Amino acid sequence: MPARLRPTAPIAADAILVGDPGRALMLAQELLEQPKMSNHARGLWGYSGRTPAGDELTIQATGMGGPSASVVLADLAELGVRRAIRIGTCGSLGGLALGELLIVTEARTPGGGRSLPDPELKAGLESTLEGTPGVVVSLDSLQRPEAELPSMVAEGADMQTAALLAAADPLGVGAAAVLIASERSDSGQLRDEELEAAAKVAGKAAARLLST
Repeated sequence: MPARLRPTAPIAADAILVGDPGRALMLAQELLEQPKMSNHARGLWGYSGRTPAGDELTIQATGMGGPSASVVLADLAELGVRRAIRIGTCGSLGGLALGELLIVTEARTPGGGRSLPDPELKAGLESTLEGTPGVVVSLDSLQRPEAELPSMVAEGADMQTAALLAAADPLGVGAAAVLIASERSDSGQLRDEELEAAAKVAGKAAARLLST
């Protein structure tokens, strides 16, 4: 039995991962015909069901930060997940407009670590989504002066993609990520309804890709 998740419904081999439990519920309602809650332990809401195309899919919240995402992915791998796409948010480091999608081609850490997404999933996202391929840097905290952010090496900054991609390969999981630019220092934050709309676009594309 996994250490964190306590599944009450079957877990699919394909999963969409989001940080926010509320976004997991929203995408489950959007993408699954009759979603069943598959986990509520530790507030990490997860849902499983069939897409309208008849494919099994799990949508699972991972919490905040890299350590939480890594342990959730390890539990999912133990439960049979073999492919996963993260749909998250990031801060723009200059080039991304609010609401723009960043299709992650590489995830870095300030210490020099680098992790790559599954090439087939990445290519699939690039071919099905209108977004910007690019690099994300994953930080322990986004609450720092803009001058300290490594803007020269990445298009966006988040808190978990690098850890998630680094954990995926040893677990035998193919993983990729698409991030919504939800804030910019010069134009504030994306409105909630715009963030939800962007997440639905990314979620539908991810579900179609995972069905192939």
